[in-house]
Amino acid sequence: MPRPSGMTNGRGGRQAPGSPSSPLGLKPPDGQGPRRPPSAPIRSYEPPPLAAIARRPSYPWFVVGTVCVGAFMGQLDASIAQLVLPTLETTFHAPVSLVSWVALAYLLTLAGMLPIFGRLADMVGRKLLYTAGFVVFIAGSALCGFAPTLWFLLGARVFQALGAGLLQANSVAIITAAAGPERRGRAIGIQGAAQAIGLSVGPALGGLLIQTLGWQWVFWINVPAGLLGAALGWAILPRTEGLRRGQRFDGWGAVLLAPALTALLLAISEGRGWGATSPLFLLCVAGGVVLLALFVWRERVFASPLVDLSLFRVGAFTAGNVAGLLSYGLLFGVFFLLPFALERGRGETALATGLALTAIPLALGVVAPFAGGFSDRLGPRPLTVGGMLLAAFALGGLALVERGAALPLVIVALAAFGVGQGLFTAPNNSAIMGAAPPQRLGVAGGVLNITRTLGTSLGVAVAALALSWRLAARAGHAVSTAHAPPGALLGAVHDTLFLFAALGVLAAAVSLVRGRVSVRGRTDVVVEGGA
Repeated sequence: MPRPSGMTNGRGGRQAPGSPSSPLGLKPPDGQGPRRPPSAPIRSYEPPPLAAIARRPSYPWFVVGTVCVGAFMGQLDASIAQLVLPTLETTFHAPVSLVSWVALAYLLTLAGMLPIFGRLADMVGRKLLYTAGFVVFIAGSALCGFAPTLWFLLGARVFQALGAGLLQANSVAIITAAAGPERRGRAIGIQGAAQAIGLSVGPALGGLLIQTLGWQWVFWINVPAGLLGAALGWAILPRTEGLRRGQRFDGWGAVLLAPALTALLLAISEGRGWGATSPLFLLCVAGGVVLLALFVWRERVFASPLVDLSLFRVGAFTAGNVAGLLSYGLLFGVFFLLPFALERGRGETALATGLALTAIPLALGVVAPFAGGFSDRLGPRPLTVGGMLLAAFALGGLALVERGAALPLVIVALAAFGVGQGLFTAPNNSAIMGAAPPQRLGVAGGVLNITRTLGTSLGVAVAALALSWRLAARAGHAVSTAHAPPGALLGAVHDTLFLFAALGVLAAAVSLVRGRVSVRGRTDVVVEGGA
């Protein structure tokens, strides 16, 4: 079976630069020399999977199904947690600026810890950390429900985010290793479908729980799902292969990267409220950039880096992450924009708006597994390029929908946008993971999930800025969305959708120029070139 260039030397370590099987064909940083391969395997503390399941030909799909439990639970929690914020504002008699940190503290912790957990998993075992993630997430969820004060709830959300980080940093790496190159795209597509289902049912389920059982059950609903996931993970997931002695954890790299990502994400998320000239915004941006620069310098000289920067010299890896950043920005930017257009611009009810927006994750979830399967045979390029062009076309169509157009026409455009996202996501993620050598799958998965987190925040921030700018231009003066004339508001949303359509075309262009690939029958997509 063909394999991606950039595989190990057969001993789990790196070849010397210039040797025929040198990973990714790259040289180490100047003045560093070749990094030594680890000397010997280490003892694994992970139990083997149940023999009755592991011997089945369908065993890889049992692994995928187990990981889908965590994928569903994570997206369910993310979508529900946003819904509960108004209730928390009333319950704890707190201002919305403080209550918003229930979501923001979770997001910042998650982003800062993803690359750290990805590297640790490559060192001590993905199964061990993944199942531990369920336990931590369950404990954090239970504590959230028992929170007597808002400050206690914020601390519990941080703890819950640590569990989510352990799950997210390892999920796609576990799937990639278990499914193999010939089934990787389809497996990642199935995981994407589980995430889309969680995102779809979250708002409706959250509203039902808040109305009937109380806001605490928004968090307690994770406990039974997490217990199921932990039991399945311990019994079904395979041991991590290729763990070696002699690996060192880059503690200083972690100290630099976690606050750098936190500061930058905080600037993106809160910058619109703070203002571009506020001291807090400038401090976060400057601090994040300086820490990130120091982190890059550190990784170039440390023998066992937290994030292997040589991965970014591979065209398929870098282009995939850039295009993924844009696609997640489009997705969550649209989720931010459309309620303003539908409810305040067109006068639709909140129920009708929620049902219309559900068309996006439903279409994405239906298409993603098929797109992933096709990418195993065709390669990622035609599906990722076609998917982003379809998403851009759908956004352009939404921008042309006037106030009097029938709601079903809007839903069709939203579904088309979801189909485009579904065609793109699984093949793109598969290409990213296929470009990473086996001993760096955890790191690659961590980078992929950071891209998703940053793309989500950037999409909302860009949508909010563009909407405010275009609304002021159309109304003739600065005005809030709550008091804007419907015609001016719809026009501003349309302008912003056209901007997002252009970003979709840019994502398609980035996908088109990703590293050169070739497909051989039904086997893996072989990365033959760098950038």
